[in-house]
Amino acid sequence: MVRDEEQRLAAEARARTIIDSQLADAGWVVQDRRNLNLFAGLGVAVREVVMAKGHGRADYLLYVDKRAVGVIEAKPEGTTLSGVEWQSAQYADGLPPEVRLKALTVDGQLPFVFEASGSETHFTNGFDPEPRARRIFNVPRPETLARLLRAAEAAPDRPSWRAKVRHLPSMDERPLRGAQVAAISGIERSLAEQRFDRSLVQMATGAGKTYAAVTLAYRLLEFGGFNRILFLVDRNNLADQAQAEFQNYRTPGDGRRFTELYNVDKLTAAGMLGSTKVAISTIQRVHLALRGEDVPPVDDPSLDGYIPQAPVSVAYSAALPPETFDLVIVDEAHRSIYGVWRAVLEYFDAHIVGLTATPGRQTFGFFRQNLVSEYTYPQAVADRVNVDFDVYRIRTEITAQGSKIEAGTIVPKVDRRTRVQRLEELDEDLEYTARQLDRDVTATNQIRLVLETFRDRLFTEIFPGRTTVPKTLIFAKDDAHAEEIVTTVREVFGKGNDFAAKITYTVRDHKGQLQTFRTSPALRIAVTVDMIATGTDVKPLECVFFMRDVRSAQYFEQMKGRGSRTIDGADFQAVTPDAATKTRFVLVDAVGVTEHGFVEPPLNRIKGASLKQLLDKTAALTITEDETATLASRLAALELQLTPDERTELDQVAGASVGELIRELVKAVDPDTQAAATAGASDPAAAVQDLLDAAIEPLAANPELRNRILELRRTHDRTIDEVSRDVLLDAHGVVDTTRARTVVESWKEYLREHRDEITAIQLIYQAGEGKVSFGDIQELADRIARPPYNWTPDVIWNAYVALGTPHRPGPSRGRRTLTDLVSLLRYTVEVDGELVPYADRVRDRYATWLAQQAQAGVVFSEVERWWLDQMVEVIASSAGITAEDLDEAPFTKRGGIEGALRDLGDRTEELIETLNTELTA
Repeated sequence: MVRDEEQRLAAEARARTIIDSQLADAGWVVQDRRNLNLFAGLGVAVREVVMAKGHGRADYLLYVDKRAVGVIEAKPEGTTLSGVEWQSAQYADGLPPEVRLKALTVDGQLPFVFEASGSETHFTNGFDPEPRARRIFNVPRPETLARLLRAAEAAPDRPSWRAKVRHLPSMDERPLRGAQVAAISGIERSLAEQRFDRSLVQMATGAGKTYAAVTLAYRLLEFGGFNRILFLVDRNNLADQAQAEFQNYRTPGDGRRFTELYNVDKLTAAGMLGSTKVAISTIQRVHLALRGEDVPPVDDPSLDGYIPQAPVSVAYSAALPPETFDLVIVDEAHRSIYGVWRAVLEYFDAHIVGLTATPGRQTFGFFRQNLVSEYTYPQAVADRVNVDFDVYRIRTEITAQGSKIEAGTIVPKVDRRTRVQRLEELDEDLEYTARQLDRDVTATNQIRLVLETFRDRLFTEIFPGRTTVPKTLIFAKDDAHAEEIVTTVREVFGKGNDFAAKITYTVRDHKGQLQTFRTSPALRIAVTVDMIATGTDVKPLECVFFMRDVRSAQYFEQMKGRGSRTIDGADFQAVTPDAATKTRFVLVDAVGVTEHGFVEPPLNRIKGASLKQLLDKTAALTITEDETATLASRLAALELQLTPDERTELDQVAGASVGELIRELVKAVDPDTQAAATAGASDPAAAVQDLLDAAIEPLAANPELRNRILELRRTHDRTIDEVSRDVLLDAHGVVDTTRARTVVESWKEYLREHRDEITAIQLIYQAGEGKVSFGDIQELADRIARPPYNWTPDVIWNAYVALGTPHRPGPSRGRRTLTDLVSLLRYTVEVDGELVPYADRVRDRYATWLAQQAQAGVVFSEVERWWLDQMVEVIASSAGITAEDLDEAPFTKRGGIEGALRDLGDRTEELIETLNTELTA
């Protein structure tokens, strides 16, 4: 017992030594009570103060400006601090009479109460409306507590920002979009409720996240009692854009600029001015500042995109103490900010707001699932905030498969560092893959073929009838690749330096080049790597061209979003004279980026249907889900072209807002809306159809509205050049029936010709229910993808659809997978009477099998159903499942194969075999 007591006392002594050091770091003068000198500094921390009778001894009594304002209860490292809050509270209201005379109290208690163990510190602010302990990095500086005291004395009824945010004035919504109002309101509600210390806003790219953030910052600084805000951006060039947004913001009421009221600065090597109210920075620069290291000049982009190999750590910084900021706004910062950079964010005693178009699971986890506002890309299209997009795919053999250079060939080689070129004879064959292309090997003919195809199809298929090259942004793999593309673009189009330019951080005047790209009619094509990938506005942009692959859903959405911005007609025509209105942009895919599973299709999914056909199907109540989405896209594009008078007239004919009608169409095809509607429904398909029927009713029940829409469409139609030569079968944007008929007939002939040599074809011909493995499907896909066919499942499927083939669009929403080749085979050999997506067939069979199991008395628990449902999704995409698949996502989050054995027991292998047998064909 004696030894235990000695160890306890030693642990307490160590903790007090650490706490003494932490207090000293924060500017406190630490004293013993026998050496009390309240004149020693603004903040004095007195050790071991005896409190009133029955209230014990306070480990530290805190004085600010000679008044007692708080206490610290010190405990050994490892102590759970919430369990000792009663002690610190007892000290806070147990002041001895001689101390109470010079103390500042709230309802008889000291306002600032801390618990500390050397490794952890908790803080309760008695001025908060519902005081609650929260973990902080270190005890605040005396100057900070003095500022909090002054604020409380100035407004005793609302003494802290947590009290003030509950009484913010109503918002002036006139300059704001609905999504911005929802975002600001959601954040303010989260601040007032204080259930979370973090708030996440999901808002589509181009919907005005930064403007909403500036409005929020103004309201919190002006009315909410906030002292200082940190605004984090993704890249250095976006700091300029954010600062301009703050500078141009006009405050409600007197219309003064934000920067006339509050100082806005970028975080510099010299630190931050005391008058700064909004600091703008990247998280990399903040980390360097916290570590006391040199911060590069504000225009130095060298840190952009830097991600450390392991999570960073931080130490206390007197220059940037944890209480420096009350609010941290993370505007599209790199997703790794919530992983390796997490310690930097959690260093500050601040509410964190995340603004993003594309949150991932890690993002949701960091923000405690506290999504306060959501605004999707289709919703932004419906609101005329963004424009919809089309996909134009260009495939070449080298892009897809790589190539081989034989030994003995003399090839140019370029030094990566100096770019000095030399000729060298290959000693052995050089075989390179598609992934090595443009990193280890540059195939000049591949770059030229892709760009020549783009040039040749530009005015006939991609932008029919146009004569001026649309503003185009090409994404390259690296700076050397960008250099090669720029040179080839100028040669292919026969233009000079002012036609195409590289805009990367290596360019001397990259900011000037970017501004030229926005405003100059001469500069039509820009090539970049990462600089313009996120957040940077180039509103006239109509073509986003991928010559590099992207495997991150979030990053892809950011890059795609560069083309989504709407633009005033006059501003648009000033840089692109032959275009009247920007109603869409085109995503040109030369690398297969749009074939990743995370890529959501555009609203405009049915390329061959006219607006009249879609409206006729609406009237007949035969319109499908994909056609409903396409109708929403076409109406949104038409609304962008209408004059205000025409829009008002159309609203009058509709008897309501046509914009609201479009929003309802978008809502009806939204997966989340459908999931909510089908939850618990006995007939999910009927529930979805009810959604669609309700959404189209205002059009279906109003012939006059449909006719007026078509009249306005004709008014705004432009002459289209329909003369085009279809040379590249897979460079497709629009599929006509002539081409479709050619594809279908060639496909049928191919099956007849190869039925005895390709396993997948053989199995379907022999028995319609024959099981086709994914390997067999892959073999067929590889064979038909080669010249001269260059077919993909999309090409063949869309050709059938264009010819009026009965088909079910299904939940894949117009995107075909490799397994859909099975459906195409079954339809072509007349096993099936309609085209049904493979995934739909698997899910239908699964539903039937579950019903049979239920009839047989077999009932699966919720946990077991999770495993079965996930297995079915793997089968739907891969035509089968193996036990090894259980050690891959999504099964790993529940323990992989060991988790399956835990939850399904000995039936695991039997269930896998049964599902493979029952569901595949």
